[in-house]
Amino acid sequence: MNLAIEAPQWLALLLSALLVAAAVEDAIRLRISNITVLLVLIGAIVAAVLVGPEISLWKNLVVFLGLLAVGTPMFAAGKLGGGDVKLLAAAGLWFDFAGGLWMLICVAIAGGVLALIVIALRAFGWSEGLRQRVVLLRPKAGIPYGVAIAAGALIAMALERV
Repeated sequence: MNLAIEAPQWLALLLSALLVAAAVEDAIRLRISNITVLLVLIGAIVAAVLVGPEISLWKNLVVFLGLLAVGTPMFAAGKLGGGDVKLLAAAGLWFDFAGGLWMLICVAIAGGVLALIVIALRAFGWSEGLRQRVVLLRPKAGIPYGVAIAAGALIAMALERV
């Protein structure tokens, strides 16, 4: 069941606000709060209860567990941050197989665009003082992939709701 479609509109708007909050937080601090991720997870559970628990929710659980299973080794290898993995899995709980695939495609595209933007920003001639204040501009800083995860989930949700 695609909770991103079936959930009441107020709950979908709450999910959208939480994803935007996670993206902003990651862009500023290169960290995503566990509380934000937990609220995304709880929102999916509330949506499942409101929509009415159905047997097809096992697909959402498989998407969640699959994203966690793939993301955990990526975190261990230093390719993704812990908050990124948790946010990706929690957002995945909102989608069934087809929606989860669309979400991953949208996240990958958003991640590529984000990487190009960050590379372009870092190549620009910023003052050293500004680079010290803005984490995103530091040459060795990571890329706030939570931005791509949030954008991808929001785009997939919008595409599913159309």
